[in-house]
Amino acid sequence: MSKYHTPLVCDTFYHIFNRATGKEKLFVEADNYYFFLQKFKYHIQPIADTYCWCLLPNHFHFLVRIKQEQFVKDAFVVVKKKDPASYAELQDFLMERFANCCNSYTKAFNKKYARKGSLFIDYLKRVPIDNDHQLLSTIFYIHKNPVHHGLCSEIDAWQWSSFKTFFSTAATNVKRNEVLQSFQGIRNFEQFHRQPIYLKDAAVVE
Repeated sequence: MSKYHTPLVCDTFYHIFNRATGKEKLFVEADNYYFFLQKFKYHIQPIADTYCWCLLPNHFHFLVRIKQEQFVKDAFVVVKKKDPASYAELQDFLMERFANCCNSYTKAFNKKYARKGSLFIDYLKRVPIDNDHQLLSTIFYIHKNPVHHGLCSEIDAWQWSSFKTFFSTAATNVKRNEVLQSFQGIRNFEQFHRQPIYLKDAAVVE
C-alpha cells in the first residue's frame, strides 16, 4: 500500500493534500477560501490539530497531528452516538471526517456555481511525518508552495496560507506556539523560510 493511502493513526503528524479534478479550480474567489477554512475547522478540528496550511486555486496542503486516541473516540461518540467497535472503525472515522469536509464544500460550491459532479480527486493523499527535520521541511514546503507554483514571488505575498499567522498575536486555530518552539523561535522560523525553493526532506505530493 502506498504511503499516500495508508490509514490515519492517532497521535501522528501528517502532511495531507488534495486537489481538484482535471483542470478544475477549488477556489475562484475569496469567499471560497474563507468557506473552505470554516468547513475544515468544523469537520477536522475535533479530531486533529493544525500546524500549518496553504490553499491554492486548485489544491490544498495542511500539516496536522491526529489527536490522541481518547479525543478521537470522544469525537466519534458525539457524531455516531455510540462507541467505536474497533481501532479500525476509528481509523475509518478519521478518513470520513476529511471526506465529509471535501464533500460538504463540493455541494456548496456546485450549488453556488451551478455545476455538477466531483470537485476533488477521489482520495486524500497523506504523508506521515517521521522525524523533526521532516516536520520543519514540510512546514517550509507548505508555506513555500505558492512561490513554487509561480503564484507570487515572495512567501509572505500569498494571502491564503498560515505563514503570517506566526508573526501575529491574534487568535488562531493553528498551533503557533508549538511550531515556533520546533524552530526554536520566530527568528529561526523566518530564516528557515528565506531559503531558496529547494525542498529538502519534504515529501513532494503535487
